[in-house]
Amino acid sequence: MITLIDDKLLDAVCAEAAASPRRRKNRNFHPRDDHPGHRLLNALMADTYIPPHRHLDPNKDETYVVLRGRLGLVEFDDAGAVMQTLKVGAGGAAIGVDVAHGTWHTAVALEDETVFLEAKAGPYLPLTAEEKAPWAPAENSPEAAAYLAKMKVLF
Repeated sequence: MITLIDDKLLDAVCAEAAASPRRRKNRNFHPRDDHPGHRLLNALMADTYIPPHRHLDPNKDETYVVLRGRLGLVEFDDAGAVMQTLKVGAGGAAIGVDVAHGTWHTAVALEDETVFLEAKAGPYLPLTAEEKAPWAPAENSPEAAAYLAKMKVLF
């Protein structure tokens, strides 16, 4: 089977993101969460908040390639200080990035309907306590919107 990654698919996943309470949606190409290779689209609305995190498993490097919109990528040190910011997508520093395991990071949609293709090793496992940034607000916390606004100012 061949699945086209075209405007029709991007429009559909963006509509799902807009309707989602989290204001983002992924469309998996891999068949199961325990599959060894994960390939997926991530559609983000500009008001979604992805808490800073890292992946400690040495097999969990992540590659992002922006297909639509613009993504802001923020890298942090262990204390939560910003080490690097990158605009990714058309007109940015690059159209894609590779984030090494162990790197504190977050992605910020700089415009509605930002979509990126993500590839990483499976299986899917929820983040552990050691992979969640202790210095950043949790998703859906009262502080999350202000923290997201602070991240957007960096771009």
